[in-house]
Amino acid sequence: MHRYRSHTCGELRAADVDTDVRLSGWLHNRRNLGGILFIDLRDHYGLVQLVVRPDATAANDALSSLPKETVVRVDGRVIARGAENVNPDLPTGEIEVEVAEVEVLGAAEPLPFTVFPEDGVNEERRLEYRFLDLRRERMHRNIMLRSAVIATLRQKMTGLGFTELATPILSATSPEGARDFLVPSRLHAGRFYALPQAPQQFKQLLMIAGFDRYFQIAPCFRDEDARADRSPGEFYQLDVEMSFVEQEDVFQVIEKVMTDLFEEFGGGRHVTSPFPRIPFREALLRYGSDKPDLRARLELVDVSHVFADSGFKAFAGRHVRALPVPDCAGQPRKFFDQLGEYAVEQGAKGLAWVRIGEDGTLTGPIAKFLTQEDTERLVAEVGGKPGTAVFFGAGEFDEVSRIMGAVRVEAARRAGHFEDGVFRFCWIVDFPMFERNEDTGQVEFSHNPFSMPQGGLDALLTQDPLDVLAWQYDIVCNGVELSSGAIRNHEPDVMYKAFEIAGYGREDVEREFGGMLRAFRFGAPPHGGIAPGVDRIVMLLADEPNIRETIAFPLNGNAQDLLMGAPSEVDEARLRELHLSVRRPQTKVRQAAPGRSAGQAEGTDGAERMEGAERTDSSAP
Repeated sequence: MHRYRSHTCGELRAADVDTDVRLSGWLHNRRNLGGILFIDLRDHYGLVQLVVRPDATAANDALSSLPKETVVRVDGRVIARGAENVNPDLPTGEIEVEVAEVEVLGAAEPLPFTVFPEDGVNEERRLEYRFLDLRRERMHRNIMLRSAVIATLRQKMTGLGFTELATPILSATSPEGARDFLVPSRLHAGRFYALPQAPQQFKQLLMIAGFDRYFQIAPCFRDEDARADRSPGEFYQLDVEMSFVEQEDVFQVIEKVMTDLFEEFGGGRHVTSPFPRIPFREALLRYGSDKPDLRARLELVDVSHVFADSGFKAFAGRHVRALPVPDCAGQPRKFFDQLGEYAVEQGAKGLAWVRIGEDGTLTGPIAKFLTQEDTERLVAEVGGKPGTAVFFGAGEFDEVSRIMGAVRVEAARRAGHFEDGVFRFCWIVDFPMFERNEDTGQVEFSHNPFSMPQGGLDALLTQDPLDVLAWQYDIVCNGVELSSGAIRNHEPDVMYKAFEIAGYGREDVEREFGGMLRAFRFGAPPHGGIAPGVDRIVMLLADEPNIRETIAFPLNGNAQDLLMGAPSEVDEARLRELHLSVRRPQTKVRQAAPGRSAGQAEGTDGAERMEGAERTDSSAP
């Protein structure tokens, strides 16, 4: 018999009754019933019940006193459970193993928190003892799901004719919006490599090199702050690039892969397809967000013109968005008050509302300020029927969009207009190529500067830059942005002009993107791609609210590895070898709030412009 096991803990069945077996695993749980000891033994494959009779003195003495999570090897015989003791929820529930001999393989000290049952413990403690946390059933299941998802992605991409190719980890720094992680060079004093924020330029170079369809489960590194759907430091994405394609060609491939993947691993949740295409500006107007949660079956309506000349002065001259909620007028006043409190939490000063009565008249806090003409125009504009409640937000366009977008989803949940148990995907398309910086007034890239403008060079030469749209797109699922992508700009003249509009001279472009420009001059095919975030995909499939629950060894919210002690100090000898010296701050930096960087705490702009990279935000997503 094998030194440690003849079977795993998850494979024994009724057919193995009367078989002598050897098992190894962790002591998961223990129960003493009238002198008979029952042990749950666990390994990677499952759990099996051991039974220790009082006459098995040595085994009883050992197993009755060993701490939970001790690793043991047991020898015994498989016996059938009585019909009344069969556990239908356990694959091994028809049998148990009567123990004859025990050997301790790995002693366990007292646990900092219990693995079973899975009691509550703060995240810092869990990450400090992540190896214990990963023993928990939920975490083990999440990591195995992640492994299966990645394996399936590889299989599907290969089946669709894509070639898996690796791109460099050590490369040059690039102005891609987020901060680079820098690696000092020992051989070249004063110079640094950068870990890739994304394989963006390399995958485009692969297209120019003639590799028609590329993919990679790519590690990406960005020195950015954590949030629930973004892990600081590193993340993984399904990086994809295709030659001789238009936007719709990319959509067809990714829709098939995502639909198949989410149907296979979604636990019976339906995937709605085809994915709707929603223009960026329309998404902001209808949903208040460029990553709309389409499970909420409500839409916003721009009613600014209704109030432009109305008697309600609080809305006059402001952007006003209405949210009609059908079959809601009968809700108690508490419903309206709580939704108003939610809007205030999002940054609103309040939430105005009216009810539409059976005769079309309005009731509610602002109804008395509206004329009959105002009422008729409003009801017609929102398509209001008797029983509908209408909520309003007023102010600047972006602020109203953000607040009312959140209220839209919350109202749908509270009023029964939210669809659970589904994955609702969409494409957000027609992003503006440029935007105006509110602080400087300068025109700058709004998204990815490597995107091809719709209309090409002619659009850049003849249109107002703020009217130019890009062949840029995002894929969104249930309100989570999985990735951005684009049809690339592969023409040097278009690239020079686009950067000129954004304030970059020809010399700047050649200095920062010289390798790409050189490649474009030697026959570049039209190409495009995308990079859905693996971490965010698994987060959605596992129905986890925090992306760190799907990563085996994540950094915490302050970008620290509490288990391994990273980042760590480096001794002086190593610093000299790398031609470095450490300059420590002279004054104490104000402590950043959780989830924010010190730079953000000091008031620096935390906005990211994913220039030259797919935006998965560790996910992405």
